[in-house]
Amino acid sequence: MQIKLVKSKKDYLEALAEIEKLFNAKPNTSQGDRLEILTILVESYEEKHHKIDFPDPIDAIYYWMESRGIDRKELKKYIGSRARVSEILSKKRVLTLPMIRRLNEGLHIPAEILIRSQKGHEKRV
Repeated sequence: MQIKLVKSKKDYLEALAEIEKLFNAKPNTSQGDRLEILTILVESYEEKHHKIDFPDPIDAIYYWMESRGIDRKELKKYIGSRARVSEILSKKRVLTLPMIRRLNEGLHIPAEILIRSQKGHEKRV
């Protein structure tokens, strides 16, 4: 396959097939360079045609908690009292800007995720 821009689904599928063949190529070789170029082209196509939205902020907090072994008690230092943590996680209240800052700085949850409208609160935010 000759390397070319990925403009169509056909181009995309051909590039994916080629990537699969080159998957174990060693870096800094002609095969490795080819793999890297094809990966960049495929990623560009996917960004345009298969964009994945950020998750709901509360879903993201739950994911962070589960993947990093964080419990509700630990969230108190970022969100506030135990009752406030409960209200936020049950989506009865929205995250405030100070909460978002503390969650971003303390737990490294991307601010881009935390500032999104929370499902069920789109009209209030």
